[in-house]
Amino acid sequence: MRAGAGPEFCRRPRGVLRGAALTLVFAGVIGTAAATGSLPRRPSAQEPPAAAGAGAGAEEETGAAGFADRSPSSRTALGAAVVDPGTAAFGPIAPGPTPDSTPVDRDALARAAADAVADGKSGKQAAEEFVSRSGDRWSAVYDPREYAEFEQTLDGSYTGVGLSARRSGTDGVEISRVSPGGPADRAGLRAGDRITAVDGRPVAGRSVSEVVSLLRGEGVTGSTVTLGVVRDRASWTRTLRRARLTTDPVTVRRLDDRAVLVRVTAFTKGTGERIRTAVRSAPAGTGILLDLRGNSGGLLAEARTAASAFLDGGLIATYDMDGTQHAVYAEGGGDTARPLVALVDGGTMSAAELLTGALKDRGRAVTVGSRTFGKGSVQMPSELPDGSVAEVTVGRYRTPAGHAVDGEGITPDVLVRQAAGTRAERRAEERARTVLSGLGGGS
Repeated sequence: MRAGAGPEFCRRPRGVLRGAALTLVFAGVIGTAAATGSLPRRPSAQEPPAAAGAGAGAEEETGAAGFADRSPSSRTALGAAVVDPGTAAFGPIAPGPTPDSTPVDRDALARAAADAVADGKSGKQAAEEFVSRSGDRWSAVYDPREYAEFEQTLDGSYTGVGLSARRSGTDGVEISRVSPGGPADRAGLRAGDRITAVDGRPVAGRSVSEVVSLLRGEGVTGSTVTLGVVRDRASWTRTLRRARLTTDPVTVRRLDDRAVLVRVTAFTKGTGERIRTAVRSAPAGTGILLDLRGNSGGLLAEARTAASAFLDGGLIATYDMDGTQHAVYAEGGGDTARPLVALVDGGTMSAAELLTGALKDRGRAVTVGSRTFGKGSVQMPSELPDGSVAEVTVGRYRTPAGHAVDGEGITPDVLVRQAAGTRAERRAEERARTVLSGLGGGS
């Protein structure tokens, strides 16, 4: 399962049948739009609401699941968590509340695609029309190449130009981050530059996700894309050559003698273990500032491993699928004593929200920032007769205390009014460090 996403591409939660094992992924609107993802994304008619927070609407290009699928459709890594009622980590529980909206009828979807193929028509197009009529803004249909590219991002790699973008003002898009050594970096682009056009197409009036899709193109390594850029009062164009890039979803930085910052941009494969290693390696007596801002989600299994770094067993979340409720539990042996603050914003989505809700409801962390995005739905992929793949919503997840996340988000314990921009992000981090200091971590 997946829950979240970010860079130049977008992802959603989903499940995949591999042999006899069913895997699900929770993802959010991963917004790494600008230059990264290689998976072309079709803009949805319903763009996610503008969330309050520096990371709201940001599309990052972190290959990690980019869970950030940063747009109405966010995807996260596939196949990480195996749903097996007989395991300790996942299992069915008593029926819970009815989902906030009716999931897509997967059987009817498959029939529509099969009928189209039998009539010599496109099964993929029929599936897209079916999904569009369903009103499920998180569902999507991919051809085999698109889906294969999508799965590759789960390993932390993607084809793009190496930048993340976010909404700037009411009708603009600006670069929020540039990957060191990538095409955008080599071309001299930097955070704060505004993108005015992509291949001659003005970005005014387009969603961040659409701009990201243009930057991404067809995901062909070596292909070019021309950007119109404005910095201060100067404007120019730059032609970048897309490259196969790798991303590092986890960065660790010592803040002072009593605090360590662990920033997580997406929950791709291996992210959870890296977080656990960072916690175990932190010097005794130091607190952890877990920065989940702009994290659009990823694999459920990775979010579970991350939660297990701070919990000694117990409930992480529940989710419904096909009318049956399931529960996800943490592993035992996590660090339950070290001071912990989770920093979130409007770009914190899906799997990142699942982790935030678990730490908050279990009283393990003080959450600081602005209300999270509110992507709490679960998607499952199904292969169609023509080889394309439909990823449709099958349920919703809830926090340990039973709070629904979809459409609601999570309100932090300490609210910090955030706006886009480096200064605002620094203020939020300073506030979080102050809270951590009061818990006994940081100076």
